[in-house]
Amino acid sequence: MDKRRILVTGGAGFIGSHLCRRLLDEGQTVLCVDNCFTGSKENIASLLTHNDFEFIRHDITQPILLEVDQIYNLACPASPVHYQYNPIKTIKTNVIGTLNMLGLAKRVKARILQASTSEVYGDPAEHPQTETYWGNVNPIGIRSCYDEGKRCAETLMMDYHRQGHVDVRIVRIFNTYGPNMHPDDGRVVSNFIVQALKNEPLTLFGSGEQTRSFQYIDDLIEGMIRMMNNEGGFEGPVNLGNPQEFSIKELAELTLRLIPESASQIVYQPLPSDDPRRRKPDIALASEKLGWQPQTTLADGLVKTIEYFRKKICA
Repeated sequence: MDKRRILVTGGAGFIGSHLCRRLLDEGQTVLCVDNCFTGSKENIASLLTHNDFEFIRHDITQPILLEVDQIYNLACPASPVHYQYNPIKTIKTNVIGTLNMLGLAKRVKARILQASTSEVYGDPAEHPQTETYWGNVNPIGIRSCYDEGKRCAETLMMDYHRQGHVDVRIVRIFNTYGPNMHPDDGRVVSNFIVQALKNEPLTLFGSGEQTRSFQYIDDLIEGMIRMMNNEGGFEGPVNLGNPQEFSIKELAELTLRLIPESASQIVYQPLPSDDPRRRKPDIALASEKLGWQPQTTLADGLVKTIEYFRKKICA
């Protein structure tokens, strides 16, 4: 692969930090842009001395002038705790931030990949979810700053592609977990692991029968890079997720089995507003177009994630 100058927005976040490391390992030059609202310099501390890595503290709702070959647009809080903390800023990041990145891509003729989300499907009436499903989203709910923000970002990507001939790629990311997750981000995998390690009750919302499909971070990064570099004119959107479906109760029970020293018990709380009941990707398109399939089982991925949090919390 030719050496490229690659911009990763949100590069100090959970997914972005893994992407930056992988790109550096492949011999690329990486510009990491992050305002560190949910990202952390701790996630990229080991990269700061790398000759081909540059960190720029910047908020993409403000324009930035750079010369790059590719842009991975990941900047946006991704957990309900964080994106609902400042919903106006969340939708501004999704809309104005994406506009700024598309303007940059158009100006320097860079290819741009938008990190969209399975949340564009809302509480899906179709199961599993294919890319042709238009979703069931509440436009005025407490999650809509993120859900509708990401839907609008996809619209902007395709309009810039059709009208401005910008080279775009769209991936829809399903629940992803792994090292570098924020301990307090409110997502279910990190919640359960942190609670179990601290011997606190594992909080299940609703009956625990609602399902999710959990993808390990390494599998996602592989899919994103394949999507960015596909030369077949396939702009997406494409689902990237693990089609193995687990109930939240099953996840809680597996977490406790993998942390046998934990004294935690499972407790039940009311289900939050607009929480999807089922979520499972159809990944036939990713398999066909990118030759991509997730490789990591939930148990194997959880073991690695637990080890990360054990060092972080119990140090």
